[in-house]
Amino acid sequence: MKAQTGGLRATGIPSIEELEASPGYPSAELLCRGPIAVIECIQDIPCNPCEAVCPNGAVYVGNPITNLPVFYGDKCDACGLCIAACPGQAIFRVDMTYSEAKATVSFPYEYLPMPKKGDLVQAVDRAGDVVCGAEVLRIQRPKGFDHTAVITVSVPRELAMVVRSMRRLDRQ
Repeated sequence: MKAQTGGLRATGIPSIEELEASPGYPSAELLCRGPIAVIECIQDIPCNPCEAVCPNGAVYVGNPITNLPVFYGDKCDACGLCIAACPGQAIFRVDMTYSEAKATVSFPYEYLPMPKKGDLVQAVDRAGDVVCGAEVLRIQRPKGFDHTAVITVSVPRELAMVVRSMRRLDRQ
């Protein structure tokens, strides 16, 4: 796995420091409680579907809609509606409590063929580099997700904040 240095302006990929400093990123304490949304939106762009779709008010963008989303983790029930609603595919769900050795990561997925529960896939980081193998645990495709599936995979616990998608099945 390549180290991602330089941050968003230098590489197009946010650094962990940039993510942790953003108002949408959950604290380490919240991550240890159970499933939680992780908002990796660090650009001031006009966007607020995450705020509009959250039934609990866990995400606040306000006015102007170029504000970074502020995440209120105590209000998040990890429903995942924000994952599919985000046009920038910058929201994930992480569960560090899945097991002693494994965590789960849920991410938006818009490619065909669609994986199936139980498939073993190649999990990738923010740059698209393969970082580990993963097992597909769940595929959510409700009508309200507007053709964006939310895939949940299990990964080694230490990679839960690194894995952000999977390699397309036709490229495995």
